[in-house]
Amino acid sequence: MTKEMPVVAIVGRPNVGKSSLLNRLVERQVSIVDDRPGVTRDRIYAPCNWNGRDFLLVDTGGLSDEDPFWQNIATQVEEAIREADLVLLVVDAREPLTEEDELIAERMRRLRKPLLLVANKAERRNLDTTDVYRLGLGDPLFVSAIHGHGTGDLLDAITLQLGENAPASAEPADEESASLRIAIVGRPNVGKSTLVNRVLGERRMLVSDVPGTTTDAIDVEVERRGRRYVLVDTAGLRRPARVREAERLEELAGRHTRRALGQADVAVLLIDADEGLTEQDKRIVKLSAEARVGFVLGVNKWDQSPRGEREAQELQRGLRAALPAADYAPIVFLSARTGLHVDRLFAEIDAVAEQMSIRVPTATLNRELEEAIYQQPPPSVKGRQLRILYATQVARRPPHFVLFVNDPELCHFSYLRYLENRLRQAFGLRLTPVRLTLRRREGRPR
Repeated sequence: MTKEMPVVAIVGRPNVGKSSLLNRLVERQVSIVDDRPGVTRDRIYAPCNWNGRDFLLVDTGGLSDEDPFWQNIATQVEEAIREADLVLLVVDAREPLTEEDELIAERMRRLRKPLLLVANKAERRNLDTTDVYRLGLGDPLFVSAIHGHGTGDLLDAITLQLGENAPASAEPADEESASLRIAIVGRPNVGKSTLVNRVLGERRMLVSDVPGTTTDAIDVEVERRGRRYVLVDTAGLRRPARVREAERLEELAGRHTRRALGQADVAVLLIDADEGLTEQDKRIVKLSAEARVGFVLGVNKWDQSPRGEREAQELQRGLRAALPAADYAPIVFLSARTGLHVDRLFAEIDAVAEQMSIRVPTATLNRELEEAIYQQPPPSVKGRQLRILYATQVARRPPHFVLFVNDPELCHFSYLRYLENRLRQAFGLRLTPVRLTLRRREGRPR
């Protein structure tokens, strides 16, 4: 099949409402809907348009080894995932998660594919939605394909994802064998292309003293010590106030840099050792934090004037004081021109990537939180006290934990910071951003 539009594949176990969802999104009867599992076996394509954006929806058969056509259905689903730019994993919001749901979710985690978790059949109020988060695939979108509830938000999320992600590759890669994507970011003329050339051992990137030489995000593959990396050399980011209408090329370069950050596993922010941290550097750190990507601070041009350990410690203290929200980021003093400490830079990149991918078992997470609360109970607010009922990790890269509580308004930011620090210490998350989200738990606690 020739792909002329982005493809969105709908997958899940039988009878979770995949065909109903496709029919609702395209607003016509395309797929056969039946309460019997296994009605859909072949891939069914239907064009969809939302807010002027065209894409192709693909309905797939339910994945269940109880179906006699299991192997054929699995092959069809694999083909749909392979050609998809985005996958919708559908589960039944009214029922507890099944072993099939968890097996499919585990398969999705191993594939480097953009994914949205969709909890269908959520028309009933006061649903206990806690179970859905156990899949660890991010925040679910709750919809009702039959009644249309939440489908507008789902279509908004689909078009947003398709706008941010490039077309899918021909083959989805397993997480363990995939290359680590490293975005090299920083102000113009800070040495980004020089660093890429040093790592490659050849003059692959154009290097010039003129700021703005690199105007696009350029991917190059490299292997170091048995591990594969994709280095993304990005254009230097100027302040928006300096990008005039006549300089559309640099404005586009800034967009490419933001996109590279959004798709990276780890970012390396290069700063100039002679100039120190600038306001523009702080803005790039903010962009990295908003993209929720782990990053390493690389202090480049460390060889260009005599410096010692004392100067390094003073600069490091200054950087930590100026960037309190990024105190988890490791700092490496290096020279892209001579190769000084480039090996150390990659060791830190590997360490950040490893911690970004940590998954904490739910039982272990809740035991640690209970101990943290016992040692330091949350303060009361107007006679009421925060109660943390249950916690689970919903995503990695970075680790994202959802805490179900009686009332999120009762948690002061300082206490949330305390819990974050406890989780960092307990689970070895010293080098990665960590997300903590508070959600009101509806109904009675477990």
